[in-house]
Amino acid sequence: MLRLLITIFLVSASVFIYSYFRELNPGTVTVRTSSSVEFEVSPVTLVLISMAIGAVIVTFIVGLQQTAHVILNWRSNRLVRRKEKVDALHRDGTHAYMSKRTIEAINLFEKALAIDPNRVDSLLWLGNIYRSEQNFSEAVRLHQHAHRVADRDIEVLLELGKDLEGAKRYEEALQTLQKILKIEPDNLTALIRKRDLNIRLEKWSEALEIQHRLLKANLSDPEKQTEAALLVGCMYEVGRQLLERGHPDKARRYFRGAIKKDRSFLPAYIGLGEILIHEGKTKDAAEILKKVYARTRSVIILHRLEELFLDQGEPSEIIRVYQEALQQDPQNPVLQFYLGKLYYRLEMVDEAFDVLSTIEGPQDHLLDYHKVMANLFLRKQHFEQAISELKKALSFKKRVVVPYVCTQCQQESVEWSGRCRRCLRWNTLTALPWLEASPGTSTSTDGGPPSVRAVPYQGIASPFETV
Repeated sequence: MLRLLITIFLVSASVFIYSYFRELNPGTVTVRTSSSVEFEVSPVTLVLISMAIGAVIVTFIVGLQQTAHVILNWRSNRLVRRKEKVDALHRDGTHAYMSKRTIEAINLFEKALAIDPNRVDSLLWLGNIYRSEQNFSEAVRLHQHAHRVADRDIEVLLELGKDLEGAKRYEEALQTLQKILKIEPDNLTALIRKRDLNIRLEKWSEALEIQHRLLKANLSDPEKQTEAALLVGCMYEVGRQLLERGHPDKARRYFRGAIKKDRSFLPAYIGLGEILIHEGKTKDAAEILKKVYARTRSVIILHRLEELFLDQGEPSEIIRVYQEALQQDPQNPVLQFYLGKLYYRLEMVDEAFDVLSTIEGPQDHLLDYHKVMANLFLRKQHFEQAISELKKALSFKKRVVVPYVCTQCQQESVEWSGRCRRCLRWNTLTALPWLEASPGTSTSTDGGPPSVRAVPYQGIASPFETV
C-alpha cells in the first residue's frame, strides 16, 4: 500500500512539474531526424527525452560493466579451480614417482598436461621420467616444448641437454649447452658438461679451452687439483692430434706445456720423443728418453728405448741401458725379467737363462715367463725342466702377454697408450705393477664419458711379442 501511495505521489509530482515548466516555456522546437522527417516538441519535452536517453545509455553501460565483471569472476574462479586440480595432479605424480610407482606417475603427469599443456614443471618431471626409462625421443619432445614455453629457463636447457646426450645426439647437446652459456656465461655445470661432451667427441682443442676457463672458477683445492690434472691430459691430447695430423712443431708446444705443468707426465715425454724420431733426430730422442728414465724410473720409457734401439739396429745400446738400470737397482725383478726377455728376443740364450733363472717373482704371475723358460730349457736340451715349465704355463687359466696394466682400474692391455681405455685417466698404464719395487707415476684425473676412444701412438706397442 505504501509503495502504491509513493508511486501515485511521484507521478503526480512529475505531472505538476512538467505542466509548470511547460507554461514557463511556451512554443515548440523543431527536431529533424532526417532531411524529410521532422518533429515539433516543446522545450520541456525535448529536455525530458534527452534525460531519458541519457539514463538508458548509462544503464546500458553499467549493465555491460556488471556483466563483464560477472564473466571475469567466473573465468577467474574457473582458472583457480583448474590450477588447483593441475597442482593436485602434479603433486600426486611426484609422490607416485618418489614411491617408485612410475606408470601411475606418468598417467598423473599426462592428465595434468592435458589440462595445462604449458605447465613447465610437469613437462620437466615427465620428461625426466621418460629419460630414466631410456625413452629419449619422448623426453626430448617434452623438454623442447618446455623450452618453447620458457626459453631462458636454464634448468629446462640442462635437462634437454641430458636427453640429447642420452640419445647420442651430441652436436645438438653441445648447441643446447651453448644456449645456457649465452644466458649465463659462467655456469659451471654447463661448462663441465660441454667439456665432457667435447672430450667424448675428441674435440680436444675445445675441451682445453673450456678447461682453462674452469681453472679460473672459484673451486675448492681438491677440485682444482683434479681439473689441473685434466688440463694436462687435454694438452697432451691436443698435441697428439696435431702430431697425427702432421704438425709436429705445434704438437711440441703442447707436449712441453703439459710437462711444464706435470713433470711426471710420461705421455708428453714420449710424444716429444716421437716428434724427434719423426724429424730423424733419433739420437736426440734416445737422450731425452734416457734422461726421463733417470728421473722417473719408468719401465714404459725402457720399452720405448728398446723399440727405438732395435729399430736402429743397435741392440747393444738398450742392453747397456738395462744393465746400468740394474746396477742401480740390482734386486728389481721387473728389470731382470725384461732384460732376460730382451736377451731371448736377441737369441742370446745363455744370457737369457742366466738372468731369468735367478730372479724371483714373475713366475707366480706370468704365463710368458714359463713359456720363455721352457724354450730356454729345450734349447739347452733339459727336457724334464722344459716339460715342468710348460705344465706351469698350461695351468694358467688366463693368458697374460706381458701386459701393461692401469694402476687405477687394473685394466690390462698389450699396447701402451697415454690414456686408459676403461677409466679414461691419463698417465696410469705401467708394466707389471705387482712386481715393481717402486711403482711408476700415477695420477691424473677422473676421466670423462666412458665411450671416448684412447688412441696410442703408432709404434708404441708392447715390444714383447708372444712367445
